[in-house]
Amino acid sequence: MTSLFKNIRVVLCQTSHPGNIGSTARAMKTMGLDRLYLVRPKHFPDPEATSLAVNAAGVLEDAVVTQTLEEALADCQFVIGVSGKERSLSQQVMTVREAAQVVNTTAGHSQVALVFGTEMSGLSNAEADLCHVLATIPANPEYTSLNLAQAVQIMSYEVRMAMTSGELHYQEKPAELATQDELERFYEHMREVLEHIGYINPRAPKKLFERLRRLYGRTRLEKEEVNLLRGILTLSVNPKKHDKY
Repeated sequence: MTSLFKNIRVVLCQTSHPGNIGSTARAMKTMGLDRLYLVRPKHFPDPEATSLAVNAAGVLEDAVVTQTLEEALADCQFVIGVSGKERSLSQQVMTVREAAQVVNTTAGHSQVALVFGTEMSGLSNAEADLCHVLATIPANPEYTSLNLAQAVQIMSYEVRMAMTSGELHYQEKPAELATQDELERFYEHMREVLEHIGYINPRAPKKLFERLRRLYGRTRLEKEEVNLLRGILTLSVNPKKHDKY
């Protein structure tokens, strides 16, 4: 899987603010991308870029700077221009999610570029002409403006979701469920306390306690949760005073 990500590059065209370059590096690394190309950046390298990259400074150190977009794309077989502008161009336009699916089927055997324009105006028509397809983020039609690094983050996320199973990077250890014996002792404890405080009339319990059993039964109580609830029951009968409160 790592080799597939290595076939994907992010290309920023004529970036004005170095902070956006650093934030882009961070956005890329969180999604497993690390190949950054910069076409005529106004300020690079720059301390602000390094600061905002946080722990993704390595992406900046390995970044390739070119004078033209053609140089940045020279060895690419598939180029996606990410743009929010409406255009009267002949390229196919798709959502970033659809584009990410194409990346998934292409990156295994081809070099793929994700191209982003300037902060103020996005991709120029000349830059868009070099792209095979255009991808757009289906944002609020009344306000589609996104920060450059935000757009990179969304596109990178969609690519990662398309190319992986989407599992968490950590696995929670399943909690140990209470045994039937522990549950029955909890129910008996609860019955005693509810009778003690007058909530249940032992001579006419009706179906109240059955409903309580069903309620707790649906939750599939964990061992630790049963201990917690029994502690509450105990202190409901014999409250403990806290000096600090």
